Amino acid sequence: MNISYKKLPPAHEDPRNPSYKYKNLQNKNIQNTEKFNKLIKSNNVKKIYSGTLWAEGPVYVSQSDMLVWSDIPNNRMLKLINGKVSEYKNPSNFVNGNTIDNYGNIISCSHGGRCLYRIDNNLNTEILIDNYNGKRLNSPNDVYVKSDDSIWFTDPPYGILTDYEGYKGKQEYDGCYVFCYYPETNNLEVVIKNLIRPNGITISPDEKKLYVADTGENIKHLYSYDLTDNKVSNRTLIYDFKPFFSDGFRCDKDGNIWTSAGKAIKCFNSDLELIGQINIPELVSNCEFGGKEGNILYVTATTSLYSIELNQQGAKFD
Repeated sequence: MNISYKKLPPAHEDPRNPSYKYKNLQNKNIQNTEKFNKLIKSNNVKKIYSGTLWAEGPVYVSQSDMLVWSDIPNNRMLKLINGKVSEYKNPSNFVNGNTIDNYGNIISCSHGGRCLYRIDNNLNTEILIDNYNGKRLNSPNDVYVKSDDSIWFTDPPYGILTDYEGYKGKQEYDGCYVFCYYPETNNLEVVIKNLIRPNGITISPDEKKLYVADTGENIKHLYSYDLTDNKVSNRTLIYDFKPFFSDGFRCDKDGNIWTSAGKAIKCFNSDLELIGQINIPELVSNCEFGGKEGNILYVTATTSLYSIELNQQGAKFD
């Protein structure tokens, strides 16, 4: 069922939109390395769709050859199938980040529900977890599923600060944590406590590294952690993105990290060295590997969905 909501101002006119204060800023050009140039077919960026207010959370569903992504302020999710875009879920309860589990279900971070959802192929939706020690989560933001079925997610308060990306509310536990949730046992564990605003999250293909962005007021960092037995150690700064920020990101099959980086996608190799950048016309939120061969990088950027054809596959296509 479609639900009508009050019409919101365009992204470039609304101070609540995450892109608003960056609208007049541009990325500095960088020299792409030979390694990076071998990963991309060209610098051609294709616009697939325009019409969102803040596009986020792209996820590729391989069994349907379908890309799903969020339009958070408009409280809906969209889908791309056979080159055509239509609504996937409306209302979505202000879903932000999405990923796929090991059984083909979509795992979604709901700002409105302050929870994680599991959505099956028939759009049946169930709440997986919505509290930490009996206190409501803030507003789950981004999510990744490991091979052991554990679900890793970040929990900043962006969805409860205003009614633009959720419902205004209060933080109930003291912090903004990175969590690991085990569906089979319904066990929720705190992984990281000391980030200001944990945001994007992913794990390396060999599952030995955890990558988390912090988008606090004066901190725009992407970090790497060693991951052993689902515990983290040895935090390492990958990059300081100021004046922009790293929001969402994914790894390719060789462990290169492709991340939103202002009005661009930046790529870091597995040694955490910046190897290249592709400029995007709008502020980027996130990216995802998709297509039948896994070599299409889909990019969500404010009002639009873009794609870049690569000579490389995403991690989960290896």
